[in-house]
Amino acid sequence: MHYDVLIIGAGMSGLAAGIRLAYYDKKVCIVEKHYRVGGLNSFYSLRGHKLDVGLHAMTNYVPGDAKSRPLPRLLRQLKLKAEDFALCPQRMSVIRFPDKTLRFNNDFNFFVQEVVDSFPGQADNFQKLLKTTLEYDELNLYAQPVSAREVVSSVISDPLLTDMIFCPLMFYGNPQENDMEFGQFVIMFKSIFCEGFARPQDGVRQILDVLVNKYRGYGGELKMRCAVTSLKCANGKVASILLENGEVLTADRILSSAGYVETMQLLADSDSSAVNHPVGQLSFVESILILDKEPAEMGYNTTITFYNDSDRFAYRKPAELVDVSSGVICCPNNFELEHPLPEGMIRITNLANFDLWNSLSEEEYKTWKAAWLETTLKQVVRFVPDFRDSIIFTDVFTPKTIRRFTGHINGAVYGTPDKIKTGETQLENLFICGTDQGFLGIVGAMLSGISMANLHVLQKT
Repeated sequence: MHYDVLIIGAGMSGLAAGIRLAYYDKKVCIVEKHYRVGGLNSFYSLRGHKLDVGLHAMTNYVPGDAKSRPLPRLLRQLKLKAEDFALCPQRMSVIRFPDKTLRFNNDFNFFVQEVVDSFPGQADNFQKLLKTTLEYDELNLYAQPVSAREVVSSVISDPLLTDMIFCPLMFYGNPQENDMEFGQFVIMFKSIFCEGFARPQDGVRQILDVLVNKYRGYGGELKMRCAVTSLKCANGKVASILLENGEVLTADRILSSAGYVETMQLLADSDSSAVNHPVGQLSFVESILILDKEPAEMGYNTTITFYNDSDRFAYRKPAELVDVSSGVICCPNNFELEHPLPEGMIRITNLANFDLWNSLSEEEYKTWKAAWLETTLKQVVRFVPDFRDSIIFTDVFTPKTIRRFTGHINGAVYGTPDKIKTGETQLENLFICGTDQGFLGIVGAMLSGISMANLHVLQKT
């Protein structure tokens, strides 16, 4: 079967690219190796509980009349309405370090005042950082990488404030240890602080159902449980795509959201440039806890808590299975929901070491999951009300889980630290979109798919 465009992966990026192309009457096929769409952001049911993975919150939340911002722009490109996602804004989130706490919500001026009140000596410096950040063109695909640590530290002289700013940005979209590329810093700063968090009323299912229905409504084809096993190359192009079921497909252009190195490893006949390309090292453990009551009943009304228990914030591959010294505590119940969720829930995310988890036997794996959950809970109740007596169900996924369900090497959620911003590869008709193209987060992933579809397909045809 021949297509105008074949897309590898039915995550947010692949689905958004598919919608954009199908709308313009391209013959499009998305191939997905799993039985469920979503990639890094999906959902499942276990023992009667409906659970999300990946998505804590959508960033870039703004009122519907802010037409130039990423989310409204995304909706226009996909021919969607704001109400399609049924987004419910956060109440209040916090960044908690030993001696300081910064609160933020979806009113950026509130966060600015928090910084001024907590770091009065940095008020002018913070305004300089805002000016630098807001004037930077983070969407320039050809900009040379610049260290965000160097840029921020050249303006903010208090390392504590620097670390507190970096903490949520790194946890929610950074593939690089202890630093960020400045363009990515700008994207995440604007997404989280300048705009804000929201949650679809019904979780990530809400978004995925809308995207799949829109894609199929425009005539797009979606092949599930169809893993790509190899890309056959000839004359500097991908000539054919071999699926695990033996089917052979051809396409004028291929967009891959599988990751750059992962995609290059599919090339059957190529001297791959991916051999020396760095692979991501940062992965996570997520603990999902179902409670017998709403967290607000225990006095916990915060939406998301980013915590760090030491003087400096270290964002790196841990030496142990899990690093509980910092992390993210998300309460889905604590958004401004249209109606209450069916049960109370807490989700905890911590940095984890893929190699160590991958080396365990099956029995060791189960034992250490339980042990680290207990360690994690002891840590997080230092930062939130103690909810341990209210837990009625737990599930934990590790870097091995991420590797199995996404295909990302090392279970690296945010992919390679060296992004392929243009999406171009050494093959004339093969392009990268999604995580390794460089626009991260839910909105960023969808915008990546759209921008790569526009740049490498629609503008050329």
